[in-house]
Amino acid sequence: MAAKEHSFDISAELNVQEFKNALEQTKKEIAGRFDFKGVVAELDYNERAKTLTVTTSSDAKADAIYDLLLGKIIKRGLSASVLKESKKEDASRGNVRIIYIIVDSISSDDAKLIVKTIKDEGLKVQTSIRGDTVRVVGKSIDDLQECIRVVKAKGLSLPLSFTNLK
Repeated sequence: MAAKEHSFDISAELNVQEFKNALEQTKKEIAGRFDFKGVVAELDYNERAKTLTVTTSSDAKADAIYDLLLGKIIKRGLSASVLKESKKEDASRGNVRIIYIIVDSISSDDAKLIVKTIKDEGLKVQTSIRGDTVRVVGKSIDDLQECIRVVKAKGLSLPLSFTNLK
């Protein structure tokens, strides 16, 4: 990188500790809410498998838990698109189980879409895909900031973070 070039990385990193904090806050609020008294309302986070399983008595309760958790996630500065519904199924005793995938990386297809979005804008920057990160390099910080604006405006359903602006 030449002396006058600047760069930043686009990634989908998840602050796991903040996510766990949001999860714990949600569990505490559910335990204290009148509408969840005597109702199955379980949240099971599997960090290794990157999944969150919500088990409750009805679809309406599952939606309420999801909305509650989403509010806590957003308040902690995490992206709302960190959870992606994977599977909805019936559980034992008439309960409903919903499995969410925790999105914490950019797939190669999404990385290609980000690069295409930036190239279509015609900005004077170079992009490169490095695993699950997209590196953007340019001579002007204004061009890099415009790239960030363009990627955010694209509305990708990914929890994108823009880091290492140099």
